[in-house]
Amino acid sequence: MPLLDEYAELPHRPRRVLVAGTSGSGKTTLARRIAEVLQLPHVEIDALYHGPGWTPRPSFVDDVAALTAQPSWVTEWQYTPARERLARAADLLVWLDLPRATVMRQVTRRTLRRRLRREQLWNGNIEPSLWTFFTDDEHIVRWAWRTHGTTASRIAGVLQDRPELPVVRLTSHAAASRWLTSRLAQAA
Repeated sequence: MPLLDEYAELPHRPRRVLVAGTSGSGKTTLARRIAEVLQLPHVEIDALYHGPGWTPRPSFVDDVAALTAQPSWVTEWQYTPARERLARAADLLVWLDLPRATVMRQVTRRTLRRRLRREQLWNGNIEPSLWTFFTDDEHIVRWAWRTHGTTASRIAGVLQDRPELPVVRLTSHAAASRWLTSRLAQAA
């Protein structure tokens, strides 16, 4: 099945939906909106992955296995130990493929807001000191810059393994909104 755009009709009502995109692109926001439209549970994969002190939770792989065993869910497509299992179980993959400049603006604003407000994220974690942007190669803003182009090759790999999987490619937030209110709402 070729990549679908915001105007393409879905072949069926999705029940297990993955949202792919670069860190900071808006995957979680879009996943929540999809879950609302389809009235499906949303499980934030970051909450399954991150334990206290930003350490990976030992139960992560088992938690993903339990999630994918459920009949319906919406989650984000990330973390190497989970990607293959999630892709095998999904019946729709939504790719939020935003320009690098948009992603960088979003991830920078989000990181600053979270840090300055000391917003509590998953399992008690807060964004690290802003200084870590300069000292940590894995800082989320640097990570988003470095990995922006990797999603396309991952999508190609999934389509090679699962050519029947519908993949909707959305290249802007406006396209995502149009798709949610037209095509996805029709499938609901």
